[in-house]
Amino acid sequence: MRENYGENKRNILMAGRAIIAQKGFSAVGLSEILAAAAIPKGSFYHYFGSKEQYGRELIEHYVAGYLELLERVLGDVAYGASARERLLSYWGYWLDSQCCQELEQRCLVVKLSAEVADLSEDMRHALHQGTQAFIDRIAACIAQGREEGSLHTVLDPQATATMLYQQWLGASLLSRLSRDRVPMEAAMLVTRRVLVPPQ
Repeated sequence: MRENYGENKRNILMAGRAIIAQKGFSAVGLSEILAAAAIPKGSFYHYFGSKEQYGRELIEHYVAGYLELLERVLGDVAYGASARERLLSYWGYWLDSQCCQELEQRCLVVKLSAEVADLSEDMRHALHQGTQAFIDRIAACIAQGREEGSLHTVLDPQATATMLYQQWLGASLLSRLSRDRVPMEAAMLVTRRVLVPPQ
């Protein structure tokens, strides 16, 4: 029974993520999420105490998965890529995935940040903690690049990671407004100039 409970809860989170990534949090009703997850309508509160709790857990689930992705991209040294190359691969992945036509594949942080910041303190806090964890992981890779010599020692890892992440969040929003890749291509150009190798 407990195994089904966990599987059903995960299904509800994944079904809701796909819908919320397209429509936003406020515009999606519980019945729509449950129908997409193939869960009986009356059972939402068996898994979540409220829609706000659902939103917080959805964000936490997304953050955990995204940190795994970051670890795969930024932490894999087996194939010999430098930290600088891994960072540029990550930003290249961001450019490609956030410009894709499948809205449910786009970044949930970009989609929800402005919407839920004033709507729910719990969800705002989960997003803030998640983005800080992303920045910290990027900063660790920048620090490794300085140590191994693929990045210039003038770079401050935390400040650089924060600036780059903020730039890419803004570029993602602007790309949604313009419906093209130009803002994120500009962000990639700046990123390449910031992540300079030693002279």
